[in-house]
Amino acid sequence: MNNSQRFSALYQRDFRLFWFGQLISLSGTWMHSVAQGWLVYSLTRSPFYLGMVAAIASLPILLFTLIGGVVADRFLKRNLLLLTQALSIVPALLLGILTDLNIITVWHVALLAALLGTVNAFDIPARQSFLVEMVGKGHLLNAIALNSAAFNGARMIGPMIAGLTIAYIGLPACFYLNALSFFAVIIALSKMKMRGDIKVSSKGLIGDFMEGMRFIENEREIYRIILLIAVFSLMGIPYITLLPVFAVEVLGSGPEGLGFLVGATGTGALSAALFIAFRGDIKEKSRFMSISALCFSFSLFAFSISKAFYLSIAILVFTGWGIVSFLATANSFIQLSVPDNLRGRVMSVYALVFLGTAPIGNSIIGVSADYLGTTDAVTISGIICIIASVVFFTKYLKNRQ
Repeated sequence: MNNSQRFSALYQRDFRLFWFGQLISLSGTWMHSVAQGWLVYSLTRSPFYLGMVAAIASLPILLFTLIGGVVADRFLKRNLLLLTQALSIVPALLLGILTDLNIITVWHVALLAALLGTVNAFDIPARQSFLVEMVGKGHLLNAIALNSAAFNGARMIGPMIAGLTIAYIGLPACFYLNALSFFAVIIALSKMKMRGDIKVSSKGLIGDFMEGMRFIENEREIYRIILLIAVFSLMGIPYITLLPVFAVEVLGSGPEGLGFLVGATGTGALSAALFIAFRGDIKEKSRFMSISALCFSFSLFAFSISKAFYLSIAILVFTGWGIVSFLATANSFIQLSVPDNLRGRVMSVYALVFLGTAPIGNSIIGVSADYLGTTDAVTISGIICIIASVVFFTKYLKNRQ
């Protein structure tokens, strides 16, 4: 089969099963996220607790995802994913039951969010490194793009279903439906043939971890990609948390405008994922990463200084396109460059800098916005991202010469 065939990864039976299961499960996850935010605000009427629960949910990824990478390289990833999906049912189900019984408190929500975050710290490295076992290296970028399309499609579908479910059935139903959605991935995994093997010779937890770190340090291009992702995660991507402030105070558009701003980012992200999946493969990955990184950075800067509502919406489409194009291509570049026996550990570092730094990045942007003002804080973030992207681009040009 031609590796450049459109949506080529979906021609692989195992990935097709996994992708449709993912789409259902991710829609449930977004339902859970919306319902959890609504529940916390209903209990506390406090933006502080909203931020606290969100930080607690992502903190385990910062703490445990590197260990999750070591585990992913020691066990069959399919079996590990079956375990993490089964464990993910527990906090969703408990949250639904406690809410249904009307005995839920914000501390219950925080504790269950931390439990789910801990499971995700082991699930993410295994999930990322399992893709290549399903589709092979020739279709890896296509599989990553399709995964991103499923994620962003679910980001549109899940919240809409959550709103209707809360209005017509009740808040606990969102958590029950999320618990049920994990069975879609469990069924998909159970229907796959056993794939992969264990090639790592254990040197102990620390030894295995350091082996992955040494690989990243020695591969300079992967090292630069990881550094740029860290800059984007700490300084760029957290702009999303300030969109409500832009909607109300900068653009004067209210909650309806916020929906359009978030939707514009999602539209750009989904279009990027579909574009890459439609292309099948990207030959000049380093060049495409450089262009998409510059697109994200300059778009973020332009958004920070825009005062026109419709112009801001148009800019955010390019912002979403740039960041997803960069991350999807970076993900595939790293996985194609890493030996099979190190893939889990290297992808755990990817997950750490991309997702685990979210609490730190949100804190930085929040404090900066409080002291400098929202627009100035995002403007400075955009400038930092531009500088980092330009450095990355010049390194690409130097290597090409």
